[in-house]
Amino acid sequence: MNSDAARADDEGRVFARVIWAIALGLLVFAAAQVAVALAIGNAHLFKDGVDWVYDVLLYGLAAATFGRGALLERASAVFIAAVMGAAGAHTLWDLADKIARPRPIEPLIFGFSAASAVVIALLIVAALWRFRASAHPLIEATWLSSRNDVLKTTFYVGLGFLARVAPQRWPEYALDVLMAAILFQASWRILARAVHDARKRSNGTGESGA
Repeated sequence: MNSDAARADDEGRVFARVIWAIALGLLVFAAAQVAVALAIGNAHLFKDGVDWVYDVLLYGLAAATFGRGALLERASAVFIAAVMGAAGAHTLWDLADKIARPRPIEPLIFGFSAASAVVIALLIVAALWRFRASAHPLIEATWLSSRNDVLKTTFYVGLGFLARVAPQRWPEYALDVLMAAILFQASWRILARAVHDARKRSNGTGESGA
């Protein structure tokens, strides 16, 4: 085994451990937040805790499919697109519920959820930092996703906090629509790329995949 192959194997083993740790850590945090929300009967905290399920699925899927063949990794990309679409639909469903049954503004609860989201996003980026230059498609995609999450979370949380403490509720609702649109756009982009790759393979111009 040459040095490049050895480095790739080492990188793969470390990445697998890191990505599993991220997925399991998010699962524990989400379960704890949901349990506390149920104990105190807080709808905001419960919804924010449930939202972590999507990240658990995304990172868990990356961990489960990493190194198991190009075909499985392509299938996981389609599933990730479906998860993003479901997250967008969930955001719109929650928005409709907030409009139908306005919830009290709770800056302290939102502040906790916002701060924890930013801190966790930063911790994930720190954990994946060593893989930022990797040429492996799944590793690169995971790193770019985590990097974008930091930017998106910081921006959205900052505006979201201002929206939730504003006298009117429409800024909060507008942010929910924007977040749903971002999720749907990402889902569509992944699906469109998957369809394009499938057509290339069927025409004999793409990789065989295994």
